[in-house]
Amino acid sequence: MHETAADLAALQQLLDASYANAGEHLLRIHTPERRLTAEQVCERLTGMRLLALATVSSAGRPVVGPVDGIFFRGAFHFGSAPDSVRFRHIDARPWVSATHLPGEELAITVHGRAERADTSSGALRQTLLDIYTPRYGAEWETFLDSGPVFARIDAERMFTFSMPGADTLG
Repeated sequence: MHETAADLAALQQLLDASYANAGEHLLRIHTPERRLTAEQVCERLTGMRLLALATVSSAGRPVVGPVDGIFFRGAFHFGSAPDSVRFRHIDARPWVSATHLPGEELAITVHGRAERADTSSGALRQTLLDIYTPRYGAEWETFLDSGPVFARIDAERMFTFSMPGADTLG
């Protein structure tokens, strides 16, 4: 976990506010015992977690695709090529939604704005190196310097669902 006490407090406030403004249908499913606390979210989202990320096209249509999600300092981060359709959408219309859904037992969804993140130095860069260098080798640092751009999702709403054993239900 890379989160500070202030990060955890802000994340818990976001979760609480999101549920305070949620609709009845969602609240019937996301009962309090099925929700994660900020600390539990951070514990569950270590390393790389696959996200389905939705951007908005120039025609106002949603476009969803997979990205590597890195949860760092209480927010999802992701990367792509600087000339990707994804980042063209984000540069013009930064509103995004993303869901981490490894199975029926866990879902974490966030809605907010994507803001470019600096990976030239600092703790985010080191976190990326810690995750990807063991997978792809030392040359991944050179790739990071010449290839992808990264963004952070500044969340306005976040919802969590956890139901251990749901993947074994018939």
